[in-house]
Amino acid sequence: MQVPAPLYVIAGIASTQVGAAIAKTLFDDLGPSGTVLLRSVFAALALLLLWRPALGGHSRRDLLLAVAFGLALAAMNFSFYEAMDRIPLGVAVTIEFVGPLAVAIGGSRRALDAVWVVLAAAGILLLARGGGHVNAAGIGFALLAGACWASYILLSARTGRAFPGGSGLALAMAVAAVVLLPVGIAGAGSTLLHPGLLAAGAGVALLSSAIPYSLELAALRLLPTRVFGILLSIEPAMAALAGFVILGEGLRPRDGIAIALVAAASAGASISGDPAPAPEA
Repeated sequence: MQVPAPLYVIAGIASTQVGAAIAKTLFDDLGPSGTVLLRSVFAALALLLLWRPALGGHSRRDLLLAVAFGLALAAMNFSFYEAMDRIPLGVAVTIEFVGPLAVAIGGSRRALDAVWVVLAAAGILLLARGGGHVNAAGIGFALLAGACWASYILLSARTGRAFPGGSGLALAMAVAAVVLLPVGIAGAGSTLLHPGLLAAGAGVALLSSAIPYSLELAALRLLPTRVFGILLSIEPAMAALAGFVILGEGLRPRDGIAIALVAAASAGASISGDPAPAPEA
């Protein structure tokens, strides 16, 4: 029995937000830049071992696509961790969501899809207003992460079509790890070599990168990009829940309403989405 494509997306979201919440507990020791470096390095190693991508047999255009995907991953993860260091997890993800929401709106061609987008947007705005204390730098980093997230969605779909399995993702993650080396080393220094922190970084990498990115690539082979973008509307709610359970970041009554709104938008998109396209050979 084939797993429904929306379940890939939802499982990836849950893994990502649990990983993000755990990552935030490492900031006191590693800072956001050191944490994101460990996440990227371990994710790259895991994906390279799993998929063993070959550079031969691909055009220069495909390889440049993988590099662009890697740069988007590096920028998205770095800016998001910097935002998360300054504002609550649920608020950071809510603001960051302007990226995938823009993809969803830009790709929509049916009135019914607009209903789900509006419903998700209402929940996101409600969650943002109830998210607690924020600062301008945190909001700015979250907005930058959102722009990078939009690029990630588009580049991920193209990379998934250009490379077999997750080999394109593995190459992109390796590029991201190399790009983040200078800022990560500058931010954390020799603390990066602490055994306990290395183990924690490996766990964050699996939860925040290797598992969700692989699931999302699988989903993007079955779902139109716009439907994928709308399904991501559950992300702020999942982030708020992870922040509450793992970090003790409180939820307010209107946060519960926001969660219901984005969950309804996600369910609506799942039900009314176009049939999945036939997988490419």
